[in-house]
Amino acid sequence: MTISESNLNASSSTWLGTRWPIIQAPMAGVQDAALAIAVSNAGGLGSLPAAMLSLDQLDAQMRQLSTGTLQPYSVNFFCHVPPMVDEARELQWRTALAPFYREFGIDADAIPAGPGRAPFNDASAEVLEAYRPPVVSFHFGLPAPHLLKRVRSWGSRIFSSATTIDEARWLEAQGVDAVIAQGLEAGGHRGMFLTEDLSTQLGSIALLAQVKRAVRVPVIAAGGITDRAGVMAAFALGADAVQAGTAYLLADEALTSPMHRAALQSKANEHTALTNVFTGRPARGIVNRLMRELGLISAAAPQFPLATSAMAPLRKLAEAQGSGEFSPLWAGQNAEAAQAWPAARITAYLAGTEGLQP
Repeated sequence: MTISESNLNASSSTWLGTRWPIIQAPMAGVQDAALAIAVSNAGGLGSLPAAMLSLDQLDAQMRQLSTGTLQPYSVNFFCHVPPMVDEARELQWRTALAPFYREFGIDADAIPAGPGRAPFNDASAEVLEAYRPPVVSFHFGLPAPHLLKRVRSWGSRIFSSATTIDEARWLEAQGVDAVIAQGLEAGGHRGMFLTEDLSTQLGSIALLAQVKRAVRVPVIAAGGITDRAGVMAAFALGADAVQAGTAYLLADEALTSPMHRAALQSKANEHTALTNVFTGRPARGIVNRLMRELGLISAAAPQFPLATSAMAPLRKLAEAQGSGEFSPLWAGQNAEAAQAWPAARITAYLAGTEGLQP
């Protein structure tokens, strides 16, 4: 008997509540409830990213999600501390972007400064309480203790991302129900919250092994898991579940833009890197013109998420011309294994139930 079906069944039935211990990573900006519903109905744990939703949008998406599936699902929020606008740093950032502004005819003085994403707070908890989701997951640590207590009072389980051993231990000490071990290969934002030192970030294999030894709660492997082989490798190393994001970027139900899809299906997918130039926090994406010309990590970029406002008009105008050179093309390593299939088929493939080969 192989590791596949027997181990997947045993792992999921004991704690996750889904048919398969496959979690679709929440991907803000490239999905809505439709993808989460499709994954949950296929036996995985679908996830709704709420970091970029207004309260009205959150309510509408939760209504769609809760009526679209009777299976467990997750809702994900960011937990960053909103920074104050630093006018000097904002000026430095816009000066760095000035050549691009001139190229596109953008008036930098007309661009408002301000946040692009709100963290989980009392207002979002108020909306969420009506739905009492089975799982609430967090990125960049955890919200305030009173908010955690409120989420627990609904019977929701709490997951959060760790990128180091110290973060995993800290999360366990706060009472999370599972730790998502986010390896360096993962696409999108690094979930780091106890440090800003990128040299502390470990690859998935090393991180998973060490987190498993360090904590007693279930550990979810994430980062570079885009195909069946990656799933089997994670379970061989002791993962209690796997979380895959890039694997679903080309799903029929995903809202991934045409430029993003084209990059994922081209040789460009072979070169991803960590960058802070889109939002102010390190995140992995396909390397494009902005990253090459501005540098992957810029000291001029304002604190997350303030960098996004100055980037918005550049992205909008470039995308209107069919270009993704100024867009965050988030993707993990091993992106070339992503398939343009329905989400149910991707879930079945990752779970090893259809014998499909990419």
